[in-house]
Amino acid sequence: MKSPWWVVFGATLGLMVANGPIVFFTFGLFLGPITTEFGWDRATFASSLLAGHTLAALAYPFMGRAIDRLGIRRVTLTFIPIFALATAAVALSPASPVVFIVLAGFCGLVSVGQAPPAYAKAVSAWFDERRGLALGIAMAGIGLGATLVPQFARWVIQGYGWRAGYVALGALTFAVAFPSVALFIREPDRGAVAPGRADPALPGLTVAAALRSPSFWLLAVAVFLVVTTINGMVGHLVPMLTDRGVDVRRATATLSGVGLSTIGGRVISGYLMDRFFGPYVAAAIFLLPLVAIGLLTSGAAGVAPLVAAVALGFGLGAEVDVIGFLAGRYFGLRAYGEIYGYLFAIFTLGTGLGPVLMALAFDLTRSYDVTLVAFAAALLGASLLVSRLGAYPFPAPHVAVPLRQQTV
Repeated sequence: MKSPWWVVFGATLGLMVANGPIVFFTFGLFLGPITTEFGWDRATFASSLLAGHTLAALAYPFMGRAIDRLGIRRVTLTFIPIFALATAAVALSPASPVVFIVLAGFCGLVSVGQAPPAYAKAVSAWFDERRGLALGIAMAGIGLGATLVPQFARWVIQGYGWRAGYVALGALTFAVAFPSVALFIREPDRGAVAPGRADPALPGLTVAAALRSPSFWLLAVAVFLVVTTINGMVGHLVPMLTDRGVDVRRATATLSGVGLSTIGGRVISGYLMDRFFGPYVAAAIFLLPLVAIGLLTSGAAGVAPLVAAVALGFGLGAEVDVIGFLAGRYFGLRAYGEIYGYLFAIFTLGTGLGPVLMALAFDLTRSYDVTLVAFAAALLGASLLVSRLGAYPFPAPHVAVPLRQQTV
């Protein structure tokens, strides 16, 4: 298996059961059964997601440093079984919000070892000119997982209850991710670099230099605004539809539309960023979820919810690809894992915060409309910010440059 595309294949499989499909995309399916059984409001249940994502955000930079210094396989193969067991352990929760939040928080904490940063570094290390496409194909695994895993979880929950759902998700994670990493994920030869030390020969900035650069914060704030918006809507898409009288099977099928469209978002955005200036591609794609906001606030029926789901999924899929691609182009590969870890920490905070904001708005106003209007403003701001990124400090040969920096 000498071809680096086998690494992409392994990353695609592993990301199908990454923390996003396993934890976030099943959130709406567990919300109804658990809040009904325990008598909780939606904000209480959503707090468990925020707790898990907050702890994960704190852990991502350390996980990224471990990946840079110890290698991808060693770290990931250690954390996959821990994350699988932690997911299954949520099934043990009694009717105590504190215990449930603690269990979900621990699950979120250890999920950082089965998440995009490790896979993105593995793929980026093997590809340069076609890095965008390779990352897009790999990250499409999250879209596949977001399509298939909720259907699997719904079947288990409806047939055996929500506790069995968590156990089944833990078993699925281990069964798919562990062999995928063990068989297919590898890194280029590190030569004489000693284990436990980052490779200084790789081109790129140190972590300190990256954190001092305006490019990091332009990208970070744009990522935070977009992910808070999109994941807030995705996390409540099933409840939004069932509140309107849509049955749970159809609502779950609509959620699968998000997953399928993330595949297109990742592959297409990766292809475009290889050929055009990445920040401009990102700025355009970040505006696409405005379509979803318009349709959801209007209450349109028919195919409108599915169109909204596709718009959300395309934007969400592109965003993960944008982070991995632009991190390499603006900060290089020297400390890629740790820098990506900081960016993904911000991504994770937004992922946890968005559903909580939606839940709080619903509990206070019995409507999602106020939050959706605020989210529209956030998308406009994110598009503007990412468009202000300058030329790539670490371009691939023949990489596209912004028009304002081209000479006639």
